[in-house]
Amino acid sequence: MIGCLLWLILFAISWPIALLFVVIYPLVWLLLLPLSLLGMSIAGILAILRAIILWPLRFF
Repeated sequence: MIGCLLWLILFAISWPIALLFVVIYPLVWLLLLPLSLLGMSIAGILAILRAIILWPLRFF
């Protein structure tokens, strides 16, 4: 909601920049998507390793 309001303000101030932002934002999101998936995968692997390492401590 606030993003839409900020875009409308930018559109009122400078419509070419606002339209450029509308075109570039999805492209940047698509470029960063693999990095996000990589980060989630690494976090999952580290969580599994942490669970394996801390598993014997649950018996005490």
